[in-house]
Amino acid sequence: MEVIETIVIQSAEVEGKEAVVTSVDADKAKAFIWTLQATWHLVKTRLEMDQAFDQPVCKKKKLWEMVAEKVNGKLRESGVTDVTVKAYECDLKWRNMLATYRKNAERAKRLGVASVHWEFFEAMHEVLGKSREEIDAQRRAKLSGTRVGRAIASKRFTPILPTPPVTATPSPSRLPQDVLQLYMELQERKMNMWAQQKALEERKIEAINNLAQAISSLAQRNSTQM
Repeated sequence: MEVIETIVIQSAEVEGKEAVVTSVDADKAKAFIWTLQATWHLVKTRLEMDQAFDQPVCKKKKLWEMVAEKVNGKLRESGVTDVTVKAYECDLKWRNMLATYRKNAERAKRLGVASVHWEFFEAMHEVLGKSREEIDAQRRAKLSGTRVGRAIASKRFTPILPTPPVTATPSPSRLPQDVLQLYMELQERKMNMWAQQKALEERKIEAINNLAQAISSLAQRNSTQM
């Protein structure tokens, strides 16, 4: 059966959740060799810290240093003492893992989970494969405890999100195979566009949240200095 694997040289996350690695110096010429054991240590460590990485305001560089420290500690515990992985190497490796996970997740969505045989898929999907409803609920919970969130709630404000257009389409069961495939691809593209538009509105809310936190911190700092 086919196993999808992807190698990403340099890329930036669309939602800005990961820091971009841009500098390469002499010390980075000797790349860390990712064995299966080391990769598993990285996957488990990064997934355990997923909530920390998902915070609206956090220092990704510091978090990746913590990941590297934990991975090195686990390697030493298992008897590997002659190599050390650096934070930027963990960051870049995780990007590659995410790209491979997403391709396999799309395959699982189309053909079923049984069609995916990538050894890391199940562990990553258990944490990263959350439904859109769960993600929305978590973000609303984070916003509700802030000043902006309470203000929005008091005014019964609901962000205006676009709704997918309802168009009359023929029944998929009556279409030829090639037309059916095209129909399914078009429907998937519509849903992806809807998800991107919704994510944009959510980022606006998060930006308002971050601004409120910054203003609150500045006000507290000024009151302390007076």
